[in-house]
Amino acid sequence: MRALFIVVIVAHGLLHLLGAAKGFGIGDLPQLTTPIRRGMGLLWLLASVLMLASVVGFLTAPSSFWLVGAMAIVISQLAIVTAWRDARFGTIGNGLLLICVVYSFLAAGPGSLRREYRRAVREGLARPTGTRLVREEELAPLPAPVQRYLRRVGAVGQPHVVNYRLRFRGRIRSGPGAPWMPFTADQQSFVAPPARLFFLHASMKHLPVDVFHDLVDGHARMRVRVAGAVSMVEASGAIMDRSEAVTLLNDLCFLAPPALLDSALRWEAMDELRARAHFTSGTQTISATLIFDAADHLVDFVSDDRSQLSADGKSFTQLRFTTPATDYRRFGPYLLAARAEAHWHPQSGEFSYGEFEIVEAQFNVGAP
Repeated sequence: MRALFIVVIVAHGLLHLLGAAKGFGIGDLPQLTTPIRRGMGLLWLLASVLMLASVVGFLTAPSSFWLVGAMAIVISQLAIVTAWRDARFGTIGNGLLLICVVYSFLAAGPGSLRREYRRAVREGLARPTGTRLVREEELAPLPAPVQRYLRRVGAVGQPHVVNYRLRFRGRIRSGPGAPWMPFTADQQSFVAPPARLFFLHASMKHLPVDVFHDLVDGHARMRVRVAGAVSMVEASGAIMDRSEAVTLLNDLCFLAPPALLDSALRWEAMDELRARAHFTSGTQTISATLIFDAADHLVDFVSDDRSQLSADGKSFTQLRFTTPATDYRRFGPYLLAARAEAHWHPQSGEFSYGEFEIVEAQFNVGAP
């Protein structure tokens, strides 16, 4: 569909050059029987330029594509009306572009979840970033496997993480029998005070789906919209706050290891390959067990404090939550698990509902 749209709009834009050519008296164009004055030729030329510019915007700046696309439709249709007998079928091309413009406005315009995510990111990045380095002696209060993990991933000698930005790709599903939905995701999180902003764009039965999770000041929301307009889920409340706190702790463990030194965490030693973390976000304190392998990689995270949201977003079921992780790679200064799964553990049996791969990771990002 994407390729078809590009081909149709490019062809539509180039056809406007015929009207411009006739208006400027360039060549003999018997297929255009309606007279076109020089001034109208300028209108046809402008329509062509805007059509082609809208394709460029569609490819390079989808969040603002709708602005150029809307102008292209207006100017094109004005030109078509002046030569309706010859050019009326061009309205079909404008109709196709209108559908894309409306979707672009809903998905990326002022009231969209994407725009809200970007606005929240800008506000969060107004916070200062620190440069204090992690010292070896800071690791001493931590359980032994956590100390070894921080050394293994390269935290010692690097700046304490104030914020971190990630891009993911993967797939998700609502249950063990549900179809997988491919997705891409952007995340911006902050360590102190803890906050998490997560925007996911998925495809469900060929329809675009946007999901925005935000956890700020201890309060969380999850909103899901289809095609940028139809709200499927709007969830919030104490259970959501607690569940998102678990997710934030999971992120700190796997995605920003120096943050495990933050005062919001309290540690409990277990054995040489396990440690228990207690994390406070707002009024919620949640716990998780971290499991390490013999190479000092964090390979799993287990918590009983997270709840699965129903498909309609109206009820929660508290379940064991685990995130087995593999494929450690270098991202900037740190060695991180590039691949992870998210599992629920209902009585009917454990299943994976999400598969994630890190595409890009940045730390201590400055204000835009």
